[in-house]
Amino acid sequence: MSLKERFDLVIFDWAGTMVDFGCEAPVRALIEAFAAERVSLDEALARRDMGKAKIDHVRALLAYPEVQAQWRAHHASAAGADDVARIMQRLEPLMREHAARASTLIEGARATVERLRAQGLKVASSTGYTREMMRPVLARAAEQGYSPEHLVCSGETPVGRPSPLMIYKACAELGVWPLSRVVKVDDAGIAEGRAAGAFTVGVASGNALALSLEAFQALTPAARAAALGRARDALAAAGADLVIDSVADLVPALERASVQPGSR
Repeated sequence: MSLKERFDLVIFDWAGTMVDFGCEAPVRALIEAFAAERVSLDEALARRDMGKAKIDHVRALLAYPEVQAQWRAHHASAAGADDVARIMQRLEPLMREHAARASTLIEGARATVERLRAQGLKVASSTGYTREMMRPVLARAAEQGYSPEHLVCSGETPVGRPSPLMIYKACAELGVWPLSRVVKVDDAGIAEGRAAGAFTVGVASGNALALSLEAFQALTPAARAAALGRARDALAAAGADLVIDSVADLVPALERASVQPGSR
């Protein structure tokens, strides 16, 4: 069964899905931006709201009691809109810097896109990064042979993830409907795909894994399997229709799912 019989469009996330194994860049940038405000974030907290627009991610972090306590200790009052704006002003260049460093395509990403296009599917993308944050990533991805037909960035819809509006925008501008013929592939945006009514694929080797490629490769085979298993379980619990270890596994996994009785 050709995938084109079931789907018309695949929308890929970026960090943790197509580039930046383990979704490291935004974690580092957020930790540095908050450290400048004398607030210490651990990596697990920085990852908790991954997938949201970065301004919403900053707001979510500022709402956690442990962050609020640190903020009040150094600033004497709760963080307000001006503080969010200041953190974002600092975060923008940090995100560009770290994202540029982490913009190597994940192994198998380009081949996956080529296989989808060969079957007649369109390829789009969305991200919690702003357009400015994405500029170096887009340029580097294009050098490596990946240029999606469409991109939606943070701030380009009235509401960001986990709302479905970024997916709606891509579908409207590419002329794709119904939403059941759309695949959303993401390491953190499962709720977005579900809200849109798309077939949602979770990628375990991204934010849920929470390990850089180097750290992952340094593990024993048993530890790697266990780490991926925990990530797969988290994505399945979030409601993904299908969970894969890597974007390299997407096409065969979709082909298997498309012939299974009762698959959505």
